[in-house]
Amino acid sequence: MPDRRPMPAHPALALDDTVHQRVRLGILTVLSETRECKFGTLRDELGLTDGNLNRHLRILEQAELLQVIKGYEGRRPCTWLRLTRQGRAALRAEVAALEQLVERLRNAPDDEPEADT
Repeated sequence: MPDRRPMPAHPALALDDTVHQRVRLGILTVLSETRECKFGTLRDELGLTDGNLNRHLRILEQAELLQVIKGYEGRRPCTWLRLTRQGRAALRAEVAALEQLVERLRNAPDDEPEADT
């Protein structure tokens, strides 16, 4: 009798499109390493322009994965960024899915025949 158990979903299906984009994944990772981070520090760490970073921050803020705090440092305007609890959970889930993909790759046979072209 054939096995009727459902096949487990491929780990790639667990990747979150909002989190997985490389710049946003970088933002979440940097923010996970600290309580809060200044906009300029994050921009410089990831080698982004102000506009590019702003665009990605808006997406992550709308998804409630990070919090943007605007204020002043002395007389200068300053923006601080914090990862939310939901953001930490999303980052952990993304890393777990990536780890499952890596594990599948490590367990894949090395001697696959080359495809005909």
